Amino acid sequence: MAFLKRTRHRKKGEIYEYWRIVESRRTARGPRHRTIAWLGKAPGIDQEERVGWEEIVRELNDKEPSPYIQGDIFSKESSRPQRPEWASVDLRRVHVERLRRFGDIYLALKLWRRLGLNYFFREHMESGREEIPWSIMACLLCVARFCEPSSELAIAESWYEKTALEDLIGIDVKKVNPDRLYRSLDMLLKYKEDLFAHLKSLYGDLFGATFDVLLYDITSTYFEGISAKNSLAVHGYSRDKRSDCRQVCIGLVVTPEGLPLAFEVFAGNRSDVTTLEEIVDLMEKKYGKARRIWVVDRGIVSEANLSMLRHHRAGYICGTPRSLLRKYEKELLDQSWEEVQEGVEVKIVKRPCGEDEEGEVDPKGRETFILCRSRNRTEKDRAIVMKAAERLEKKLEKLHEGIESGRVRNRSVAERRIGRLFGKYWRAARLFNVKIREKKESDKKKRLEMEVWRNKEAEEWAILQNGCYLLRTNLVGKSASELWKAYMGLVRVEDAFRQMKSPLELRPVYHQRSDRVESHIMICFIALAMREVLSQWMDASGLGNAVDKLIKEIAEIRSLDVVLHGKDKKEIRLRVVSTPDPPTKVLLHHLGLKLPNCPKRIKNVVPTFGL
Repeated sequence: MAFLKRTRHRKKGEIYEYWRIVESRRTARGPRHRTIAWLGKAPGIDQEERVGWEEIVRELNDKEPSPYIQGDIFSKESSRPQRPEWASVDLRRVHVERLRRFGDIYLALKLWRRLGLNYFFREHMESGREEIPWSIMACLLCVARFCEPSSELAIAESWYEKTALEDLIGIDVKKVNPDRLYRSLDMLLKYKEDLFAHLKSLYGDLFGATFDVLLYDITSTYFEGISAKNSLAVHGYSRDKRSDCRQVCIGLVVTPEGLPLAFEVFAGNRSDVTTLEEIVDLMEKKYGKARRIWVVDRGIVSEANLSMLRHHRAGYICGTPRSLLRKYEKELLDQSWEEVQEGVEVKIVKRPCGEDEEGEVDPKGRETFILCRSRNRTEKDRAIVMKAAERLEKKLEKLHEGIESGRVRNRSVAERRIGRLFGKYWRAARLFNVKIREKKESDKKKRLEMEVWRNKEAEEWAILQNGCYLLRTNLVGKSASELWKAYMGLVRVEDAFRQMKSPLELRPVYHQRSDRVESHIMICFIALAMREVLSQWMDASGLGNAVDKLIKEIAEIRSLDVVLHGKDKKEIRLRVVSTPDPPTKVLLHHLGLKLPNCPKRIKNVVPTFGL
């Protein structure tokens, strides 16, 4: 994965800073960074354009008068060439107030606009007697989740007043309270299906996505509390290692580019294999019965699911249980592999005969099997198995010593200990054979005999299958490398889950009502879409795809009030945005983002709802 790296260089006593796009590569000496591109110093960044606050807000308003504006606090004249304004001030009384977060907030609002969510929620969320439009509150919740995930209570009590959102969307701090935020959550869920259709249309326009290949996987998220009012919150297999907590399962559909398309919430004890049919039906109801190709992990695969996909005339590429590798032991020993990338080899071990059109589903339901092998994964798996075998062998030796010394004289006790050891070191259990028998002529101290030997055949097979896996598909005419690359797209889904759980803090869920739980997941889903669009934006701008690094750099930009006191003892308050350092200017230049560099004189502020 490519990411941004700031580099400092000292020359003739001066320090120069610039950006590189690098990728991490494994070498014999350990991980190393390889430079992909030098961003350097962007041309023209020192020649800053005169941009005022009103220009920024007008841009966030799509340069159109907002129907919600109650009063214009921005001067219309500041975008024109201005004459200098002079004032005599007392320098000893100059001070700064109201330091607020600006950079990441402004970036989030730009992404909100780029996704067209300002129009979507404005058109769909019906207006009533509310003082603040629901569309603006939805924007606030998603921006907060994108910039600094926290609870609705934390947003109202501390986060909002520390940001420049009051200037950019015009909601007074006093009007942001937990009740209003919770009511906004209650309003969101009814537009879930319409949101999926909007995102599909937008992805097609922005990125040319075709949606003929869809990736699907499932994860879980847990609750802090008993969740008595949520029927879906139950105990089940926890991917977060929190089996003590109730949970729900989340199914996520993404495009091969990693763009989130839809999600569904299931009961926490729902088996993965039982969710696929609902997702397929959801996609067909929303987007028609096109001949799509589904890419799923082996945990979702069952013969019933594959039969269902064939019934829908859909294609599939999926993993298989490792036990099926036994059928292709000869092919594993064969050397006729095709290298698809450094350290990864594939081969087709079973392909149906026929002259079918390339990329089409086999009309007779026949399948192609692709054998894959990763050298890096082979070494890792072998090291894991050997380490487990070494530890298991030491434990068995210790048990053997206990039997020989007479400390262990009960056969059932010894067998239970062996069972626990095999359960703990399950990766190496098949490599050992153990027999315990009672001695016919036993003395009081020694009543048992224990025999341990290595299973050479199992050991050879374990070494052979390490790093290997098997794929199956009903598509014809595709090469092994094409099918493998399509399956590797599942990394995008796993990466999306990691983003939802870590930067966006999907877990734990503090809401107790089922509708608010789904609304919380919907907010995280929208924030994930904003992050993925930012990743595409960065990639198109030549900045790699290190989203977190970019957000962290831009978040250092602040807005603040410079307070001056004139000779007439009148206070002059100028709202400004801090000037970013030169490396951050390079990033902003590549993204095409302009910051307001004209101060705004603050008098009596009237709230405006501008997005």
